[in-house]
Parts: sequence; C-alpha cells; structure tokens
Amino acid sequence: MRSSSSIFTCLFSIFAFLCKTSSPLPGNSASDHQALLSFKANLIGDPLRSWNESTHFCKWVGITCGRKHQRQRVVRMSLGSSNLHGSLSPAIGNLSCLTILSLKDNTLAGEIPQEIGRLTRLNELHLSRNTFSGEIPKNISHCVNLMVLFLGFNNLTGKFPLEFGSLSKLQYVGVVFNHLMGEIPAFLGNFSSLQYLSFSGNNFKGKIPASFGCLPQLFGLSLFQNSLTSTIPISIFNLSSLTTFDAQENQLQGYLPSNLGTTLPNLEYFNIGDNLLVGRLPPSISNATSLWHYDVRYNGFIGGVPSFNGLKRLKILVLFHNPLGNGKSTDLNFMSSLLNSTTSLLFMGLDNCNFGGVLPRFIGNFSNLQNVRIYQNVIRGDLPSEFHLLVNLQHLYLQENQLSGTIPSSWGSLQQLIGLALDGNKLFGEIPFSLGNMSLLSQLDLQFNDLHGTIPISFEKSKNLLELDLSGNKFRGCLPNAIFNTLSPLVHLDLSHNHFTGSLPLEIGGLKNLVFLDLSGNMLLGTIPITLGALSSLTRLNISGNLFHGSIPPSISSLKSIESLDLSSNNLTGKIPKLLGKLQYLNQLNLSFNHLEGEIPMEGVFKNKTEVELGGNNLLCGGIPQFGLPKCKTEGEKRQHYLSRIQRLAILISSGTLILAIVALIVFFVYKRKNKRSLTLDATIESMPKLSYWSIQKATNGFSKSNIIGSGKFSTVYKGILDGSLSLDIVAIKVLKLQVRGASRSFLAECEALRQIRHRNLVKVLTSCCSIDHEGNDFKAIVYEYMAGGSLDNWLHNHSTDVEENHDDSRILNLSQRVNIALDVANALNYLHNDLETLLVHCDLKPSNILLDEGFVAHVGDFGLSKFLPINASSSEQMNSLGIKGTIGYTAPEYGMGSAVSTLGDMYSYGILLLEIFTGKSPTSYIFNDCLNLHNYVKMAIPDHVVEIMDPKLFHKEVDATPATFVRRDRILECLVSIFEVGIACSVELPGKRMNIGCAIKELSSVKDNLMELGDFEAISL
Repeated sequence: MRSSSSIFTCLFSIFAFLCKTSSPLPGNSASDHQALLSFKANLIGDPLRSWNESTHFCKWVGITCGRKHQRQRVVRMSLGSSNLHGSLSPAIGNLSCLTILSLKDNTLAGEIPQEIGRLTRLNELHLSRNTFSGEIPKNISHCVNLMVLFLGFNNLTGKFPLEFGSLSKLQYVGVVFNHLMGEIPAFLGNFSSLQYLSFSGNNFKGKIPASFGCLPQLFGLSLFQNSLTSTIPISIFNLSSLTTFDAQENQLQGYLPSNLGTTLPNLEYFNIGDNLLVGRLPPSISNATSLWHYDVRYNGFIGGVPSFNGLKRLKILVLFHNPLGNGKSTDLNFMSSLLNSTTSLLFMGLDNCNFGGVLPRFIGNFSNLQNVRIYQNVIRGDLPSEFHLLVNLQHLYLQENQLSGTIPSSWGSLQQLIGLALDGNKLFGEIPFSLGNMSLLSQLDLQFNDLHGTIPISFEKSKNLLELDLSGNKFRGCLPNAIFNTLSPLVHLDLSHNHFTGSLPLEIGGLKNLVFLDLSGNMLLGTIPITLGALSSLTRLNISGNLFHGSIPPSISSLKSIESLDLSSNNLTGKIPKLLGKLQYLNQLNLSFNHLEGEIPMEGVFKNKTEVELGGNNLLCGGIPQFGLPKCKTEGEKRQHYLSRIQRLAILISSGTLILAIVALIVFFVYKRKNKRSLTLDATIESMPKLSYWSIQKATNGFSKSNIIGSGKFSTVYKGILDGSLSLDIVAIKVLKLQVRGASRSFLAECEALRQIRHRNLVKVLTSCCSIDHEGNDFKAIVYEYMAGGSLDNWLHNHSTDVEENHDDSRILNLSQRVNIALDVANALNYLHNDLETLLVHCDLKPSNILLDEGFVAHVGDFGLSKFLPINASSSEQMNSLGIKGTIGYTAPEYGMGSAVSTLGDMYSYGILLLEIFTGKSPTSYIFNDCLNLHNYVKMAIPDHVVEIMDPKLFHKEVDATPATFVRRDRILECLVSIFEVGIACSVELPGKRMNIGCAIKELSSVKDNLMELGDFEAISL
C-alpha cells in the first residue's frame, strides 16, 4: 500500500512538472483566446474595441500569431502607446508561446503579476512608462530566454531580485526611474551578452560593481540619480566597447584616470556631473574622437581645462561649477582648441568656474552654438560684438562677471535669441534700440549694472517677452504706455531702484499674465491706478519708495492671487480697505510710512502682526492687541474731543500771545548784539529748505542698509533721493547717533562751521533737520550735496593687490588725479585757515572725510570736530573746548599731550594724508609700529628709493622703452620726490617746524606745472 502511494505521488509530480514546463499542445489556441479575453476584461482602451468574436484573435490589433508549429498561438503582443487603463491580468501567464510582450507608454496600474514567470519562451518584456507598483516579481527569473527587460518609469519598490542571476541571456536591461533600493547586483557582471544596462533614477547605494568591467560587449552604462559612493572602478574605463557612461548625481569620489580617452576610443556620451570627483581633467580625452557629449559639472576639478583638439564631433560641453580657473587672463585659452577641432558645438556651459580674462572675439566662429553659459566668473573687458555672428544662438547668459562697456547694437540681429542675461556686471550706456528687434526674446535680465537712458520704444515689438528685469540701474523718464499695450505675455517685470518718473500708466492693467511686479525705489507719482486690480495672476506687488498719493484703491482687493503686497514709503492717505483682509493668500503686507488713518481691519492677514507692517502711520487705531494701538473713538467721543481741542486752543492762543511778546523783546535785544557774521548766518539758514523726519526716512528707503555710504562714531551717512524739496535729486544725508555721548555737540559744531563756510573744495551743505522720529526720540540730520565719486579712502585702498591684472581698472586714481586732489585739499585748508574772519581748524582731516565729485574734484567734509579759534582766545580755553582731537594716525602728536588746538595740527594731518595718497599706505597699516611710522618710512626712502615706496598701482610696463622714455621717467620721479618732501615737511613732530599751507600750495603747484610740461603723466613707465 505504501509502495503504491509513493508511485502515485511520483507520477503526479512528474505530470505537474510536464504541465508547467512542456510546450503547449497544438490544440491550446482556445486557451490563448480565453487569456486574451481575460486580459481585455481588466483594461479600457481604444485598440481593444476591435477585439470581438467576429474576427479571429490572431487578427486583433496588437496581436501576432506564430507560423509553422505555433500556428494559431499568440507569439507577440504589442500594445505600446495605446492609452490603456486598468491592471494587467494574471491570465497573461497563459500565453505560453509569447516571445515579445510590449505594453509600454500606457497607464497600467497595480502589481506586475507573478504569472509572467510562466512565459518561458519570452525574449522581450517592455512594461516601461506605466504606473506599476510593488516589487519586481521574482518569478520572472524563470524566463530564462529573456534578452530584453525594460521596466522603467514606474513606481516599483524593493530590491533588484537576486534570483535574476539565472537570466544569463540578458542583453538590454533598463529599470530606470523607480524606487528600487539596496546595492546594484554584481552578478550582472557575469552576463557576457549584456550590452546595455541602466539603473538611473532609483535609490541604489554602495559601490559600482567592479565586475561590470568584465562585460566585453557593454556599450551603454547609465547609473545617474542614485546614491552611489566610492570611486569609479578602473576596470570600467578599460571597456573599449563603451560608448555611453552616465553616472551624474551620485556621491562618487576620487580621480579620473589620465588615459581616459585612450582606453575609451569609442566614447560618445560621458556624464559624471554632480559628484565629488577631484583632481585634473584628463588631457587624453581628445583621443575619444567620437565624443559628442562631455559633462563634468558640479565636481571639484582644478588645474585648468585641457586642449580639446581631436574632438571633431563635440556638441555639448558642460564644465560649470568646478574651480578650474585661477582668475587669470589665460583661463579661456582652451577655447581656441575647440575652434580648431569642432564647428558643431551646440552647448557651451562654463559658468561658475572662476575663469578670468576676456571673452575671445573668435567666439563668433562657433556658427552652430545655440546655448552659451559663462556666468558667475571674473571675466573682464567688453562684450564682443562678434556674438551677432551666432545666428542660431537661443540662450546667452553672461551675468555676474566684471564685464564693462556698452551692449553692442549688432546683437539686435540675433533673431533666434530667447534668453539674454547680462545682470550683475559693470555695463553702462543705453539699451540699444536694436534689441527690440529680437522677435523671439522671452527673457531679458539687465539688473545691477550702470545703464541709463529710457526704455527703448522698440520693445513694443517684443511680443514674446515673459521676463524683463532692469532693476538697479539709472534709467530715467516716464514708463512708456506703448510697452504696456503690447507686452501682454509678460510674467515678470522688475523696474525697481531706478529714476523713473511720472505716473503709472493705466495700460498696466493689460498685463493679464503678470505674476511679479516691482516698481519700488523710483520717483513715480500720482495715484495708484485702479487698473492694477485687473492683474488677477499677480502674486507679488511692490511699489514702495515712490511718491504715490491718494487713497489705496479698492480694486487692489481684486488681486485674488496676491501673496506679498508692499505700498510702503509713499504719501498714501485715507483708510486701509477692509477688503484687503479678504485676500486669502496674502501673507506679507507692508503699508508703513504713509499717512493712513482710521481703524485697522481685523480679518485675514491683519490677524497676524508678524505678517503686517504699519509703522509710520500715526493716525491708525484699533486692530488686534499685538499692534499696541489705541482703540478707535466713537462718533460721540470724536465730537467731545473736537470741542475740548477748541477750548485748549483758545487757552494756548491767549498764553501764546503773551509768550510771543516776551520772546519778541528778547529776540530784539539779541539781534542787536549779533555781529555781522551772525546776520549773514541767519539769512543763510532762512534760505535753506526745511525737511521733516518723514521726508528723510522716505529718501533713505526707511534708512535701509543698502543706502548706507559711510558710518562713524557719531553718525551714519545715507544716500538719499528727495522728492523735489531741493534742487538735486540725489543727496547725502548724515544722521546723528544721538544716543552716543558727544554726538549732539558734534552736530552743533558741524552746523556752526557749515553755516559760515563756502568754497568749491568743501562739501556743500543743503539743509539740516531737527525733529523727532516715529518713536518720539530726538532726530538730527544734515543734508549735503551728493558726491558721486565717493570717498578718497575707497579709491586708495579698495583694490586688488594684483597690480598687473588691475592696472587698467577704471577704479584706480592716476598720478594726475592724485596731484589735483592734493592741491584741492590744500586750497580748502588755506581757505579755512586764512580767508575766514575767524579761522577754523578742521581737526579730523583723513581720506574718508575727503569726497570726490564726478570730475574727481576733492571736497573736504565732516566738520563735527572742527573748532573756530577767536583771535583773542586763550590757550586754556582752546584746550578745554576740545575733547576729541581727531583720528589715530592722522592726529598731531601734541594733541595727545593736551596741547592747544591750532592750524598746525591740521598741517600735520595734511602731511600724513599727502604721503598716503602717493604711497597707497595707511598710517595705521600693520607694517608700522612704535619704531616706524609713515613719516619715517618715506623720509628714509627718498630720494634714491622713491620707486620702492610709491603706490605700485601708479606703474605700468613699457613694452618698447626708448632713451626718451627713461628721461621722462626720471623727471617724473624727481617731481614725486618733491611731493614727498612737502608731506614730510608738513608732518614733522615739532609743530613750530611744520610747513604752512601757503608754502605747501606753492610747492605742489610748481610740481604740477613741471609734470604738465611732460604731457600725459597718468602712469609711470617701468
């Protein structure tokens, strides 16, 4: 009995095995038919409508039946890109003769059925670009004849099955962009038939298996966008069959082999960007003559760029974000090898590589270039007009370099250009009219340059413009209506921080697609147009820092998508519209520094104090308690308050009349005792326009840090733009730090001095302000004429130490300018010391207090420590009246011992200043100590070693020196010795031995005359 049972069990097992593995019998076409019907039942799609009983299934769309032994059996199902929806039926496993299954590019969902493992004759499995989830079925390992496996662009998870080690006939494997994890299986390196392998876009970790270097037929290896670490196995770089290697966006480390191009002669596509690789780029890459794509972005490669001679097919070159350059003029030399080797280059990516030098003019010979990215480098020089020869150019990005000059008008012929970015350079001049001829232009970024003029009317032709950014320049004039009429596709418009004037055109409401609008920091006036409410797509609106007046239009509440709204620092009046609280996406609202009044709404953004700024509107009330404002009065309270104010006013008038009478008597007697100087002073003050705290707050953009141009112990100086109170638009505003002890005394001293002095070489005071700020604190400020050239200190010391590289830099003062500045300061001192009725001692002469205008004329400023010295004043009075006597390094040594203030102290400061101007060294430099100061440093060097102490930025190399050149050089050096002798004579330690200002002017004038006889003396030839 036991024996019969064993025999039965054995026979049953054999039968089951044969049923599972043997070829289907000829009569099994009915099972294929049934399997297809089950397949159809789970799916929806147009091709399946033809699957009906009136036609034999072998003629159904996407179905191919076999011949000879497999007649009436399905051998191929190809339903790729058929818009199929649903899941894959397990009945698919019943199509036992199937060799090709292709369902790619559909929206099939669910798990891949395990029953696919029953398709032992399957050669190709294409399930890419669906939404399959779950793990890859391990049963597919039974498909031992499988050669092609594509499962990419699904939602598969888990690990790549180790069971797939049985699929030794695999030739093409692609499981890209899923969520697979674990390590890439090394057993794939045993599949000698493998030609293409891609695991890109997954979560694989660990190393790239070294066994992959044993695949003799492998031509494509793609592993990008994983988390692979360690070094790239050297064995992979020995695969002579390899044409594609893509390992970008991993965490790979180490170096590239120096013989890379030699060992990979067939390489066509090479991408290792976004890794941690270091070292030098291998020069041997030029041996890979088939290479057309070379991408090494975002690594740590250094040491320059090798020659690309031999790369005849190169189309894509991406080097950006590697510290390859050293900021020198030779950094771009490799581009000439590109010109010699290829004319098919389409993409050149060189941004953020620390490249220096200038853009080569032969760049116009890359006739096929479509995309040029060379931004965020240190490239200097002009923009090559030869770019106009790149007739196929679509994108040109040169922003954040040190490019100068004007925008070539010839660029207007680039009819294919879509994006142009030149922001963050040093460009000047106007926007060429021809740029409006670029009919396809969609992005134009020119912000943060020194451009001026108006917006060209030709921009009305730019029908495709989506982004226009001209912020941070010096554009003037009105905003042209025609542009707003025609630029309806515009999405991003930034014209902030320019000098635009006039009203905001009503036509702006036609920019229906606008998402970002910034007009802040201009001088726009009038009322806010109600048409702004038509910009329904707007998410950010900033019109702060202008001169808009009137009320906030209710149409603003129509900006349903608005997230950030800034109307601050204008002259808006009236109440805050309650409808602003209805804007559900608004999370940043700035209405500060206007003249708004009334109750603050309680809804929406107004519920959160951190999202709303209302400062500088003193008549607001109510709102949430966090605003800390008083409750709003009822109508009855307002009437009672009004009557009380009338009663108080009557009392004040009667009291005031008496007080005014008394004051009038006092003023009369004081006026009679004033001398002639005071009479002139009062007349001057009365003629000055008065400014309020609010006008100064607005002029400085809310005392913005970006407006600060100087700062000291007692004050901060801001660049400001006034709204017509003064004749000048741009001014310098000195705001006193009244909380610092001595600041008020400094303010009074400076006001007293500035009221009585007028000279072309002194900073001109325009007016002053004594008021209270928004918190009720005292506020004092002085408004000066703005000096566009900045301080002498910046010109002398804010430069690169690489003299040779920066010799031609426009930010270097030449010899002629320095001599003129020295004479300007001397003339100012001569006026203070000798031409005033009561002489004035400056007491703080130094480079930061000497300002230059546009013509480099020097003006002495900052009289906060100055002191008038009456002729009959005693020495003790002078000593006690001065607490601070200047700045370390420039202060006369006798002041440190309590000596009286005198003009000789100013002469010492002037002598040190003169030595600093021509040596380029500050008296507080680290090279000076108790044993050596600037005075002795120069005194020991002249006359024989004057070249050694001169500011090296004054030199340039003479290419073809002649005897006349050396004679001229020696005469200039003799003049410089004379200048240094004046500086030494003015800065001797004993006050009585110092040269007076009259003699200094005479000596310096003689030096200037001698230099002028030599002609152009801007620099000294070596």
